[in-house]
Amino acid sequence: MSDFDLVILGGGSGGYACALRSAQLGYSVALIESDKLGGTCLHRGCIPTKALLHAGEIADNTREAGHYGVNAEFHSIVMNGVNSYKDGVVNRLHKGLQGLVKSRNITFVQGYGRLTSPNTVEVDGQKYVGKNVVLATGSYARSLPGLNIDGVRVITSDHALALDYVPSNVIVLGGGVIGCEFASLWKSFGAEVRIIEALPHLVALEDESSSKQLERAFRKRGINFDVGVSFQSASVTDENVTVTLENGKEYLADLLLVAVGRGPVSANLGYEEQGIAMERGYIMVDNKCRTNVPGIWAVGDLIPTLQLAHVGFAEGILVAEEIAGLNPRPINYDGVPRVTYSDPEVASIGLTLAQAKDRGHDVVEMNYDLAGNGKAQILGTAGSVKLIAEKKGPILGIHMVGARVGELLAEAQLIFNWEASANDVAPLIHAHPTLSEAMGEAHMALAGKPLHAHG
Repeated sequence: MSDFDLVILGGGSGGYACALRSAQLGYSVALIESDKLGGTCLHRGCIPTKALLHAGEIADNTREAGHYGVNAEFHSIVMNGVNSYKDGVVNRLHKGLQGLVKSRNITFVQGYGRLTSPNTVEVDGQKYVGKNVVLATGSYARSLPGLNIDGVRVITSDHALALDYVPSNVIVLGGGVIGCEFASLWKSFGAEVRIIEALPHLVALEDESSSKQLERAFRKRGINFDVGVSFQSASVTDENVTVTLENGKEYLADLLLVAVGRGPVSANLGYEEQGIAMERGYIMVDNKCRTNVPGIWAVGDLIPTLQLAHVGFAEGILVAEEIAGLNPRPINYDGVPRVTYSDPEVASIGLTLAQAKDRGHDVVEMNYDLAGNGKAQILGTAGSVKLIAEKKGPILGIHMVGARVGELLAEAQLIFNWEASANDVAPLIHAHPTLSEAMGEAHMALAGKPLHAHG
Protein backbone atom coordinates (compact mmCIF):
# COMPACT_ATOMS: atom_id res chain seq x y z
CA MET A 1 0.00 0.00 0.00
CA SER A 2 1.38 3.43 -0.99
CA ASP A 3 0.37 6.75 0.58
CA PHE A 4 0.30 10.06 -1.30
CA ASP A 5 -1.04 13.59 -0.89
CA LEU A 6 -2.83 13.16 -4.22
CA VAL A 7 -3.81 10.09 -6.19
CA ILE A 8 -4.91 11.07 -9.68
CA LEU A 9 -6.87 8.63 -11.84
CA GLY A 10 -6.31 9.54 -15.49
CA GLY A 11 -3.18 10.91 -17.17
CA GLY A 12 -4.77 13.12 -19.81
CA SER A 13 -4.83 16.93 -19.91
CA GLY A 14 -6.68 17.42 -16.60
CA GLY A 15 -4.87 14.68 -14.69
CA TYR A 16 -1.32 15.45 -15.72
CA ALA A 17 -1.76 19.22 -15.29
CA CYS A 18 -2.97 18.59 -11.73
CA ALA A 19 -0.03 16.23 -11.11
CA LEU A 20 2.59 18.68 -12.42
CA ARG A 21 1.21 21.65 -10.46
CA SER A 22 0.79 19.62 -7.25
CA ALA A 23 4.36 18.32 -7.47
CA GLN A 24 5.55 21.89 -8.06
CA LEU A 25 3.78 22.87 -4.84
CA GLY A 26 5.65 20.18 -2.91
CA TYR A 27 3.03 17.44 -2.73
CA SER A 28 3.56 13.70 -3.30
CA VAL A 29 1.58 12.50 -6.32
CA ALA A 30 0.62 9.19 -7.92
CA LEU A 31 -0.65 9.50 -11.48
CA ILE A 32 -2.50 6.45 -12.79
CA GLU A 33 -3.24 5.92 -16.49
CA SER A 34 -4.50 2.77 -18.26
CA ASP A 35 -3.24 3.88 -21.67
CA LYS A 36 -0.53 6.43 -22.55
CA LEU A 37 0.42 9.53 -20.60
CA GLY A 38 -1.14 12.53 -22.35
CA GLY A 39 -4.55 10.97 -22.90
CA THR A 40 -6.98 11.68 -25.72
CA CYS A 41 -5.68 15.16 -26.55
CA LEU A 42 -2.12 14.07 -27.25
CA HIS A 43 -2.75 10.66 -28.80
CA ARG A 44 -6.24 10.68 -30.34
CA GLY A 45 -7.42 14.29 -30.33
CA CYS A 46 -6.06 17.81 -30.59
CA ILE A 47 -2.49 17.08 -31.61
CA PRO A 48 -2.89 14.36 -34.28
CA THR A 49 -5.94 16.04 -35.87
CA LYS A 50 -4.14 19.38 -36.16
CA ALA A 51 -1.15 17.60 -37.73
CA LEU A 52 -3.48 16.06 -40.36
CA LEU A 53 -5.11 19.45 -40.94
CA HIS A 54 -1.68 20.99 -41.51
CA ALA A 55 -0.87 18.26 -44.07
CA GLY A 56 -4.18 19.12 -45.76
CA GLU A 57 -3.25 22.80 -45.79
CA ILE A 58 0.04 21.94 -47.52
CA ALA A 59 -1.87 19.87 -50.10
CA ASP A 60 -4.19 22.82 -50.81
CA ASN A 61 -1.25 25.24 -50.98
CA THR A 62 0.44 22.95 -53.52
CA ARG A 63 -2.71 22.74 -55.65
CA GLU A 64 -3.00 26.54 -55.61
CA ALA A 65 0.73 27.25 -56.05
CA GLY A 66 0.25 28.55 -59.61
CA HIS A 67 -1.91 31.38 -58.28
CA TYR A 68 1.18 32.68 -56.44
CA GLY A 69 3.50 32.24 -59.43
CA VAL A 70 5.07 29.13 -57.94
CA ASN A 71 5.53 26.23 -60.35
CA ALA A 72 4.51 23.19 -58.29
CA GLU A 73 2.29 20.21 -58.96
CA PHE A 74 0.11 18.25 -56.58
CA HIS A 75 0.28 14.51 -57.24
CA SER A 76 -1.23 12.65 -54.31
CA ILE A 77 -1.48 12.18 -50.59
CA VAL A 78 0.78 9.38 -49.34
CA MET A 79 -0.96 8.34 -46.14
CA ASN A 80 1.96 6.42 -44.62
CA GLY A 81 4.07 9.59 -45.05
CA VAL A 82 1.35 11.77 -43.53
CA ASN A 83 0.93 9.34 -40.65
CA SER A 84 4.64 9.11 -39.92
CA TYR A 85 4.81 12.95 -39.79
CA LYS A 86 1.77 13.01 -37.47
CA ASP A 87 3.11 10.21 -35.26
CA GLY A 88 6.50 11.93 -35.08
CA VAL A 89 4.87 15.06 -33.65
CA VAL A 90 2.88 13.01 -31.13
CA ASN A 91 5.90 10.90 -30.10
CA ARG A 92 8.14 13.92 -29.51
CA LEU A 93 5.50 15.56 -27.32
CA HIS A 94 4.85 12.25 -25.51
CA LYS A 95 8.58 11.85 -24.73
CA GLY A 96 8.78 15.44 -23.48
CA LEU A 97 5.79 14.91 -21.22
CA GLN A 98 7.20 11.65 -19.81
CA GLY A 99 10.43 13.50 -19.01
CA LEU A 100 8.53 16.30 -17.32
CA VAL A 101 6.54 13.91 -15.10
CA LYS A 102 9.71 12.04 -14.16
CA SER A 103 11.64 15.24 -13.36
CA ARG A 104 8.92 16.30 -10.88
CA ASN A 105 9.21 12.96 -9.00
CA ILE A 106 5.63 11.99 -9.77
CA THR A 107 4.91 8.26 -9.36
CA PHE A 108 3.50 7.26 -12.75
CA VAL A 109 1.49 4.04 -12.65
CA GLN A 110 0.59 2.37 -15.95
CA GLY A 111 -2.52 0.31 -15.40
CA TYR A 112 -6.31 0.26 -15.11
CA GLY A 113 -7.35 1.90 -11.84
CA ARG A 114 -10.65 1.70 -9.97
CA LEU A 115 -11.89 3.74 -7.03
CA THR A 116 -12.34 1.22 -4.20
CA SER A 117 -12.86 3.61 -1.27
CA PRO A 118 -13.13 7.40 -0.96
CA ASN A 119 -9.34 7.65 -0.64
CA THR A 120 -8.10 4.56 -2.51
CA VAL A 121 -7.49 3.68 -6.14
CA GLU A 122 -6.62 0.08 -6.85
CA VAL A 123 -4.49 -1.03 -9.82
CA ASP A 124 -3.87 -4.77 -10.35
CA GLY A 125 -4.29 -5.50 -6.64
CA GLN A 126 -1.99 -2.65 -5.59
CA LYS A 127 -3.63 0.05 -3.47
CA TYR A 128 -2.76 3.75 -3.84
CA VAL A 129 -4.12 5.81 -0.96
CA GLY A 130 -4.39 9.58 -1.19
CA LYS A 131 -5.37 12.36 1.20
CA ASN A 132 -7.04 13.61 -1.97
CA VAL A 133 -8.28 11.64 -4.98
CA VAL A 134 -8.65 13.44 -8.30
CA LEU A 135 -10.77 11.75 -10.96
CA ALA A 136 -9.75 12.62 -14.53
CA THR A 137 -10.85 9.65 -16.61
CA GLY A 138 -11.82 11.73 -19.64
CA SER A 139 -14.21 10.95 -22.47
CA TYR A 140 -14.90 8.56 -25.35
CA ALA A 141 -16.39 9.07 -28.81
CA ARG A 142 -20.17 8.67 -28.54
CA SER A 143 -22.44 6.93 -31.00
CA LEU A 144 -26.21 7.02 -31.61
CA PRO A 145 -28.73 4.33 -30.62
CA GLY A 146 -28.83 1.56 -33.21
CA LEU A 147 -25.66 2.72 -34.93
CA ASN A 148 -23.02 0.01 -34.77
CA ILE A 149 -19.43 1.27 -34.98
CA ASP A 150 -17.48 -1.49 -36.71
CA GLY A 151 -14.19 0.41 -37.13
CA VAL A 152 -14.16 -0.36 -40.87
CA ARG A 153 -17.13 1.31 -42.61
CA VAL A 154 -18.61 3.07 -39.58
CA ILE A 155 -15.86 4.76 -37.61
CA THR A 156 -15.15 7.29 -34.86
CA SER A 157 -12.42 9.93 -34.80
CA ASP A 158 -10.16 7.33 -33.10
CA HIS A 159 -10.29 5.11 -36.21
CA ALA A 160 -10.15 8.11 -38.57
CA LEU A 161 -6.77 9.15 -37.13
CA ALA A 162 -5.29 5.75 -37.95
CA LEU A 163 -6.58 5.40 -41.54
CA ASP A 164 -3.89 4.32 -43.98
CA TYR A 165 -5.80 5.45 -47.09
CA VAL A 166 -7.78 8.46 -48.27
CA PRO A 167 -11.45 7.52 -48.67
CA SER A 168 -12.95 8.65 -51.97
CA ASN A 169 -16.31 9.48 -50.42
CA VAL A 170 -17.13 10.16 -46.75
CA ILE A 171 -20.26 11.02 -44.79
CA VAL A 172 -19.63 12.86 -41.53
CA LEU A 173 -22.43 12.50 -38.99
CA GLY A 174 -22.23 15.63 -36.82
CA GLY A 175 -21.36 19.19 -37.81
CA GLY A 176 -19.67 20.24 -34.59
CA VAL A 177 -15.97 20.91 -34.13
CA ILE A 178 -14.76 17.33 -34.72
CA GLY A 179 -17.04 16.75 -37.71
CA CYS A 180 -16.07 20.03 -39.41
CA GLU A 181 -12.35 19.45 -38.83
CA PHE A 182 -12.42 15.97 -40.40
CA ALA A 183 -14.64 17.16 -43.26
CA SER A 184 -12.13 19.95 -43.91
CA LEU A 185 -9.04 17.74 -43.86
CA TRP A 186 -10.58 14.96 -45.99
CA LYS A 187 -11.66 17.52 -48.58
CA SER A 188 -8.05 18.82 -48.62
CA PHE A 189 -6.88 15.21 -49.07
CA GLY A 190 -9.16 14.90 -52.13
CA ALA A 191 -12.22 13.09 -50.77
CA GLU A 192 -15.85 13.91 -51.52
CA VAL A 193 -17.43 14.91 -48.21
CA ARG A 194 -20.96 15.39 -46.88
CA ILE A 195 -21.82 16.50 -43.34
CA ILE A 196 -25.15 15.60 -41.72
CA GLU A 197 -26.15 17.84 -38.79
CA ALA A 198 -29.49 17.72 -36.92
CA LEU A 199 -29.14 21.30 -35.62
CA PRO A 200 -29.89 24.23 -37.97
CA HIS A 201 -26.20 25.18 -38.43
CA LEU A 202 -22.69 23.81 -38.56
CA VAL A 203 -20.65 24.57 -35.38
CA ALA A 204 -23.99 25.40 -33.78
CA LEU A 205 -22.48 26.51 -30.45
CA GLU A 206 -20.75 29.43 -32.19
CA ASP A 207 -22.33 32.79 -32.99
CA GLU A 208 -24.77 32.34 -35.87
CA SER A 209 -22.80 34.76 -38.06
CA SER A 210 -19.67 32.56 -37.69
CA SER A 211 -21.66 29.43 -38.59
CA LYS A 212 -23.03 31.09 -41.72
CA GLN A 213 -19.57 32.22 -42.82
CA LEU A 214 -18.17 28.71 -42.33
CA GLU A 215 -21.09 27.24 -44.31
CA ARG A 216 -20.43 29.72 -47.12
CA ALA A 217 -16.71 28.82 -47.15
CA PHE A 218 -17.47 25.07 -47.10
CA ARG A 219 -19.89 25.45 -50.03
CA LYS A 220 -17.18 27.27 -51.95
CA ARG A 221 -14.73 24.45 -51.19
CA GLY A 222 -17.25 21.85 -52.39
CA ILE A 223 -17.97 20.37 -48.97
CA ASN A 224 -21.64 19.30 -48.99
CA PHE A 225 -23.84 19.41 -45.90
CA ASP A 226 -27.43 18.82 -44.80
CA VAL A 227 -28.42 20.80 -41.69
CA GLY A 228 -31.62 20.65 -39.66
CA VAL A 229 -32.19 17.00 -40.52
CA SER A 230 -31.69 13.92 -38.35
CA PHE A 231 -29.99 10.63 -39.09
CA GLN A 232 -32.31 7.64 -39.31
CA SER A 233 -30.25 4.55 -40.13
CA ALA A 234 -27.13 3.16 -41.75
CA SER A 235 -26.74 -0.11 -43.65
CA VAL A 236 -23.30 -1.53 -44.26
CA THR A 237 -21.91 -3.87 -46.93
CA ASP A 238 -18.31 -4.98 -47.50
CA GLU A 239 -17.83 -2.15 -49.99
CA ASN A 240 -19.77 0.80 -48.62
CA VAL A 241 -22.28 2.30 -46.22
CA THR A 242 -25.72 3.76 -47.02
CA VAL A 243 -27.03 6.47 -44.73
CA THR A 244 -30.75 7.24 -44.57
CA LEU A 245 -31.99 10.53 -43.12
CA GLU A 246 -35.36 11.17 -41.47
CA ASN A 247 -36.48 13.21 -44.50
CA GLY A 248 -36.03 10.09 -46.66
CA LYS A 249 -32.80 11.15 -48.38
CA GLU A 250 -30.19 8.42 -48.90
CA TYR A 251 -26.45 8.80 -49.38
CA LEU A 252 -23.82 6.20 -50.28
CA ALA A 253 -20.19 6.48 -49.14
CA ASP A 254 -17.01 4.50 -48.40
CA LEU A 255 -17.04 5.60 -44.79
CA LEU A 256 -19.37 7.03 -42.18
CA LEU A 257 -17.57 9.05 -39.50
CA VAL A 258 -19.66 9.29 -36.34
CA ALA A 259 -18.81 12.65 -34.75
CA VAL A 260 -21.81 13.24 -32.49
CA GLY A 261 -19.81 14.36 -29.48
CA ARG A 262 -17.97 12.74 -26.60
CA GLY A 263 -19.31 11.14 -23.43
CA PRO A 264 -17.69 10.81 -19.99
CA VAL A 265 -15.66 7.68 -19.13
CA SER A 266 -17.25 6.91 -15.77
CA ALA A 267 -18.84 3.45 -15.95
CA ASN A 268 -17.55 0.54 -13.82
CA LEU A 269 -14.87 2.62 -12.12
CA GLY A 270 -16.41 2.51 -8.65
CA TYR A 271 -17.70 6.08 -8.70
CA GLU A 272 -21.35 5.30 -7.87
CA GLU A 273 -20.37 2.86 -5.10
CA GLN A 274 -18.57 5.68 -3.28
CA GLY A 275 -21.73 7.80 -3.43
CA ILE A 276 -20.38 10.39 -5.87
CA ALA A 277 -23.19 12.55 -7.29
CA MET A 278 -23.55 11.96 -11.03
CA GLU A 279 -25.86 12.98 -13.86
CA ARG A 280 -25.97 11.31 -17.29
CA GLY A 281 -22.56 9.76 -16.56
CA TYR A 282 -20.93 13.09 -15.65
CA ILE A 283 -19.58 13.75 -12.16
CA MET A 284 -21.17 16.81 -10.59
CA VAL A 285 -18.81 19.32 -8.96
CA ASP A 286 -18.86 22.80 -7.39
CA ASN A 287 -16.98 25.78 -8.85
CA LYS A 288 -13.70 24.47 -7.40
CA CYS A 289 -14.15 20.98 -8.95
CA ARG A 290 -15.07 19.34 -5.60
CA THR A 291 -17.46 16.40 -5.66
CA ASN A 292 -20.03 15.85 -2.90
CA VAL A 293 -17.64 13.32 -1.28
CA PRO A 294 -14.98 15.04 0.88
CA GLY A 295 -11.47 14.57 -0.53
CA ILE A 296 -12.64 13.55 -4.01
CA TRP A 297 -12.26 15.99 -6.91
CA ALA A 298 -13.04 15.67 -10.63
CA VAL A 299 -11.72 17.53 -13.68
CA GLY A 300 -11.73 17.55 -17.48
CA ASP A 301 -14.18 15.81 -19.80
CA LEU A 302 -15.54 13.79 -16.87
CA ILE A 303 -17.42 16.86 -15.56
CA PRO A 304 -20.06 18.79 -17.54
CA THR A 305 -17.86 21.76 -18.51
CA LEU A 306 -16.45 22.57 -21.97
CA GLN A 307 -14.71 19.47 -23.37
CA LEU A 308 -11.44 21.15 -24.31
CA ALA A 309 -7.88 20.19 -23.39
CA HIS A 310 -7.09 23.69 -22.16
CA VAL A 311 -10.12 23.59 -19.87
CA GLY A 312 -8.78 20.30 -18.47
CA PHE A 313 -5.39 21.95 -17.84
CA ALA A 314 -7.06 24.88 -16.06
CA GLU A 315 -9.26 22.62 -13.90
CA GLY A 316 -6.29 20.41 -12.98
CA ILE A 317 -4.26 23.46 -11.90
CA LEU A 318 -7.27 24.86 -10.02
CA VAL A 319 -7.62 21.65 -7.98
CA ALA A 320 -3.88 21.50 -7.20
CA GLU A 321 -3.93 25.11 -5.97
CA GLU A 322 -7.15 24.68 -4.00
CA ILE A 323 -5.70 21.63 -2.21
CA ALA A 324 -2.59 23.71 -1.44
CA GLY A 325 -4.75 26.40 0.17
CA LEU A 326 -3.96 29.06 -2.45
CA ASN A 327 -7.69 29.78 -2.93
CA PRO A 328 -7.55 30.23 -6.72
CA ARG A 329 -10.34 32.05 -8.55
CA PRO A 330 -13.02 29.78 -10.03
CA ILE A 331 -12.85 29.45 -13.82
CA ASN A 332 -15.05 31.78 -15.84
CA TYR A 333 -16.11 29.39 -18.60
CA ASP A 334 -17.33 32.28 -20.79
CA GLY A 335 -13.68 33.39 -20.85
CA VAL A 336 -12.36 30.16 -22.39
CA PRO A 337 -11.05 30.47 -25.97
CA ARG A 338 -12.63 28.10 -28.51
CA VAL A 339 -11.31 27.13 -31.97
CA THR A 340 -12.47 24.93 -34.85
CA TYR A 341 -9.31 24.27 -36.90
CA SER A 342 -11.06 23.79 -40.24
CA ASP A 343 -10.24 25.83 -43.35
CA PRO A 344 -11.24 28.57 -42.61
CA GLU A 345 -10.79 28.51 -38.83
CA VAL A 346 -13.58 29.60 -36.48
CA ALA A 347 -12.46 31.14 -33.19
CA SER A 348 -14.34 32.79 -30.36
CA ILE A 349 -14.39 33.89 -26.76
CA GLY A 350 -17.18 35.25 -24.57
CA LEU A 351 -20.88 35.42 -25.40
CA THR A 352 -22.65 34.94 -28.71
CA LEU A 353 -25.13 37.64 -29.72
CA ALA A 354 -28.05 35.40 -28.69
CA GLN A 355 -26.49 34.69 -25.25
CA ALA A 356 -25.73 38.38 -24.62
CA LYS A 357 -29.33 39.31 -25.40
CA ASP A 358 -30.67 36.42 -23.30
CA ARG A 359 -28.65 37.69 -20.33
CA GLY A 360 -30.23 41.10 -20.64
CA HIS A 361 -27.28 43.09 -22.02
CA ASP A 362 -27.89 46.24 -24.04
CA VAL A 363 -25.83 45.08 -27.01
CA VAL A 364 -23.92 46.81 -29.77
CA GLU A 365 -22.17 44.88 -32.56
CA MET A 366 -19.30 45.61 -34.90
CA ASN A 367 -18.30 43.45 -37.83
CA TYR A 368 -14.90 44.02 -39.45
CA ASP A 369 -14.47 42.25 -42.79
CA LEU A 370 -11.02 40.72 -43.38
CA ALA A 371 -11.20 41.98 -46.98
CA GLY A 372 -9.79 45.27 -45.62
CA ASN A 373 -6.81 43.55 -43.94
CA GLY A 374 -3.50 43.45 -45.83
CA LYS A 375 -2.28 40.15 -44.40
CA ALA A 376 -5.65 38.48 -45.15
CA GLN A 377 -5.31 39.62 -48.76
CA ILE A 378 -1.78 38.17 -48.90
CA LEU A 379 -3.01 34.86 -47.46
CA GLY A 380 -6.07 34.90 -49.70
CA THR A 381 -8.49 34.32 -46.83
CA ALA A 382 -12.02 35.62 -46.35
CA GLY A 383 -13.72 36.13 -43.00
CA SER A 384 -14.30 38.68 -40.29
CA VAL A 385 -13.79 39.80 -36.72
CA LYS A 386 -17.09 40.44 -34.97
CA LEU A 387 -17.38 42.24 -31.64
CA ILE A 388 -20.32 42.09 -29.28
CA ALA A 389 -20.23 44.72 -26.53
CA GLU A 390 -22.31 46.31 -23.82
CA LYS A 391 -23.39 49.74 -25.01
CA LYS A 392 -20.76 52.12 -23.52
CA GLY A 393 -19.32 49.10 -21.68
CA PRO A 394 -16.99 46.12 -21.95
CA ILE A 395 -16.55 43.67 -24.83
CA LEU A 396 -18.87 40.68 -24.23
CA GLY A 397 -17.81 38.45 -27.11
CA ILE A 398 -15.33 38.21 -29.98
CA HIS A 399 -16.12 35.93 -32.93
CA MET A 400 -13.73 35.34 -35.81
CA VAL A 401 -13.62 33.40 -39.06
CA GLY A 402 -10.61 33.14 -41.40
CA ALA A 403 -7.21 31.52 -41.86
CA ARG A 404 -5.16 31.42 -38.63
CA VAL A 405 -7.69 33.42 -36.57
CA GLY A 406 -7.15 30.95 -33.70
CA GLU A 407 -3.85 32.77 -33.12
CA LEU A 408 -5.78 36.02 -32.54
CA LEU A 409 -7.47 34.54 -29.46
CA ALA A 410 -4.45 35.41 -27.30
CA GLU A 411 -5.37 39.09 -27.51
CA ALA A 412 -9.11 38.41 -27.63
CA GLN A 413 -9.01 36.57 -24.31
CA LEU A 414 -7.15 39.42 -22.62
CA ILE A 415 -9.73 41.90 -23.92
CA PHE A 416 -12.64 39.78 -22.70
CA ASN A 417 -11.17 38.58 -19.40
CA TRP A 418 -9.87 42.02 -18.44
CA GLU A 419 -13.28 43.50 -19.26
CA ALA A 420 -11.80 46.02 -21.69
CA SER A 421 -14.02 48.34 -23.72
CA ALA A 422 -13.51 49.31 -27.37
CA ASN A 423 -12.03 52.62 -26.15
CA ASP A 424 -9.40 50.72 -24.13
CA VAL A 425 -8.25 48.71 -27.16
CA ALA A 426 -8.58 51.33 -29.92
CA PRO A 427 -5.35 53.26 -29.04
CA LEU A 428 -3.21 50.08 -28.97
CA ILE A 429 -0.90 49.78 -31.98
CA HIS A 430 -1.01 46.53 -33.96
CA ALA A 431 1.90 45.47 -36.20
CA HIS A 432 1.37 45.96 -39.92
CA PRO A 433 0.71 43.84 -41.91
CA THR A 434 -0.68 41.21 -39.54
CA LEU A 435 -4.06 39.60 -39.07
CA SER A 436 -4.02 41.06 -35.55
CA GLU A 437 -4.69 44.48 -37.10
CA ALA A 438 -8.22 43.23 -37.78
CA MET A 439 -8.71 43.05 -34.00
CA GLY A 440 -7.45 46.64 -33.66
CA GLU A 441 -9.55 47.88 -36.57
CA ALA A 442 -12.74 46.29 -35.19
CA HIS A 443 -12.22 48.02 -31.83
CA MET A 444 -11.35 51.33 -33.51
CA ALA A 445 -14.55 51.12 -35.53
CA LEU A 446 -16.62 50.27 -32.44
CA ALA A 447 -15.01 53.20 -30.59
CA GLY A 448 -16.22 55.49 -33.39
CA LYS A 449 -12.85 56.07 -35.05
CA PRO A 450 -12.46 53.57 -37.88
CA LEU A 451 -9.30 53.77 -39.97
CA HIS A 452 -9.59 51.19 -42.77
CA ALA A 453 -13.22 50.28 -42.06
CA HIS A 454 -16.47 52.00 -42.87
CA GLY A 455 -17.79 53.08 -39.48
